[in-house]
Amino acid sequence: MHDVRMTELACLLTGHSTTIEPGEHLFIEAFDVPDTMVIELIKACRDRGGHPHVAVRSNRVMRALIESGADVQIEAMAGHDLHRMKGMDAYIGLRGGFNVNEMSGVPEDRMKAWGSLYMKPVHLQQRVNQTRWCVLRWPTPSMAQLAGTSTEAFENFYFDVCTLDYEAMAGAAAALQTRMNATDQVHIKGPGDTDLRFSIKDIPAIPCTGTHNIPDGECFTAPVRDSINGVIHYNTPSVYQGSTFRNVRLVFKDGRIVEHDAEVGAEHLGSIFDTDDGARHVGEFAIGFNPYVLEPMMDILFDEKIAGSLHFTPGQAYEDADNGNRSDIHWDLVLIQRADYGGGEIIFDGETIRRDGEFIVDDLLPLNADRLKG
Repeated sequence: MHDVRMTELACLLTGHSTTIEPGEHLFIEAFDVPDTMVIELIKACRDRGGHPHVAVRSNRVMRALIESGADVQIEAMAGHDLHRMKGMDAYIGLRGGFNVNEMSGVPEDRMKAWGSLYMKPVHLQQRVNQTRWCVLRWPTPSMAQLAGTSTEAFENFYFDVCTLDYEAMAGAAAALQTRMNATDQVHIKGPGDTDLRFSIKDIPAIPCTGTHNIPDGECFTAPVRDSINGVIHYNTPSVYQGSTFRNVRLVFKDGRIVEHDAEVGAEHLGSIFDTDDGARHVGEFAIGFNPYVLEPMMDILFDEKIAGSLHFTPGQAYEDADNGNRSDIHWDLVLIQRADYGGGEIIFDGETIRRDGEFIVDDLLPLNADRLKG
């Protein structure tokens, strides 16, 4: 049965998100996504005069390729896919999944090889920096389970959050971009012993309002690489490299992670942060404000947009907000500062701009959930 919400989403992705123009080439990469949605994207691209290219993938098949794949095989895959990516003007990644832990148990050396030999050249270097791109999840029963809802309720939530008025959000986010661009010192307070200070001086702030991720709702920059000191205690669970983590706690000295611990997953942290030197430094600081995303579901494309949250990301920096940090990892870890999650503050140059997840300065009030929902 045709679902008109798929048509609406496909039009948003090819129009607002990737702005396909006549004659342009769009690469659609779909992991465990219904053919009907892929077909809607093909139609929407062609309606705009573009040329769609498609790769249909399976997460279980990808696991089989990665878990015992030799370096030479991964390098060959990367070479072919990099050649194709270089010919694309835009990219849309649809990422479904029937099991959030599908990559659990894959040997760590193979996950690292996949990250450095495939993901880094094809996605972190080429796709992210040289194409217009948008990445989104696809609703599945496993996601509904993580969100604690029925499959139908989660699908309804998904389409509400993915097709909100991103043009209105963009207007409201402009004020936060202006403030971040004018800020030097940032002070983060939060639950537990979170007390973190760093500078964002002269590093551009980039608002994300439906152009790179769906759902969207954040403004990101990067800390000055060696300026970070203090403690951050994340209160949102995370799945990374196939393993689950809860209550990750990091201690920084002069920009470097010098201590790390977690309630769940602590045994994997050393391997991740020893991937390379850049893995112990931070490549992104972002403030989340999507009004429909309120609770974590261990899916970072949703969790990093949670209203009243921030994420502070060990690993690779983005070139458009670059602090010079380079790494094979980019691990978005989320701290929710709403009162129901323990509260907290974001302080710019001595002025509190957000308290307990609510913006409290006049120019940023339109970013609060009650205003963004209309």
